[in-house]
Amino acid sequence: MKKTLLALLLLSSAAAFAQTSPAKQALVDKLLELQRAGIEQSAQVLALRPALQMEQLVKVTLQTRVPPEKREAVAKAVEGDLKKYAEEVVPLMRQKAVKLAPETVGALLAERFSEDELKQLIALIESPVNRKYQQMSGELQKSLADKLVEDMRATVDPKVKAMAMAIEKHMGLPKPSAAPAKGAAPAPAK
Repeated sequence: MKKTLLALLLLSSAAAFAQTSPAKQALVDKLLELQRAGIEQSAQVLALRPALQMEQLVKVTLQTRVPPEKREAVAKAVEGDLKKYAEEVVPLMRQKAVKLAPETVGALLAERFSEDELKQLIALIESPVNRKYQQMSGELQKSLADKLVEDMRATVDPKVKAMAMAIEKHMGLPKPSAAPAKGAAPAPAK
């Protein structure tokens, strides 16, 4: 029963996609091409997410579980593994995302937008004002992020430290030994 229902749903969505006029399909294809960079970027973010999560875990583990004399070598080895992963997976994900876009994003565009709306959307995306805005998006995001970090550092840093301490406590990790300050005399032997 479930397989039959799934097959019917797939056929109906395929039929809806197939019913798109050639003119409308050309507009959908143009939109997909205009959005290709964003599609590839989304795929890259998805591909890198596990590596970034692993990198964060490694940073904590290096400081708490790896002897100081081995940290640099381990960090370089891990960095190499993360780079290799990214070099192998990112291009595959980007390529697959572009390949899947017509049957996913394209199908939704064809289903939910009229030809006139697609033309308007293309005009909007291709407009000089939109291009200028898109070129500024990195600068806009950086401006906000810099100010947000600056304004929230005093509030967030203690919470990050408290969270890290709580996690270390839950994990039963030993607290790092307090190293004497540079230039401080060693404690007298007893």
